[in-house]
Amino acid sequence: MDIIITNSSGEPIYLQITSQIKAMIMSGELKEGDALPSMRTLAAQLRISVITTKRAYEDLEREGFIESYTGKGSFVKGQNRELLREENLRQIEGLFVQACEKAGMSNLSLDELKEMLELIYAEK
Repeated sequence: MDIIITNSSGEPIYLQITSQIKAMIMSGELKEGDALPSMRTLAAQLRISVITTKRAYEDLEREGFIESYTGKGSFVKGQNRELLREENLRQIEGLFVQACEKAGMSNLSLDELKEMLELIYAEK
């Protein structure tokens, strides 16, 4: 499992870990039942505090992406398709907000933005 931490991102390290593990689960790279590295192992690999990895794992568990068992470790939880869809929608909305902000700075009209989106969507 490759997690890349950047100090220049401005995003807290635990959120970087959380978002990257979520992305691996949603893409299917990590599948139901796959074991995650222990909190200590991941902390050592990333050269960060165990407290930071603990917070990331707790967030992932609270959001329903993993389940943890004392003495056994943390595993990818069987995913509810609706949960994955909601997470994807949340991420898409965030990207739309960024796109709209950029469009506003560039004085693009809504029609121009829609046309751009339609062209990009048609390519995919």
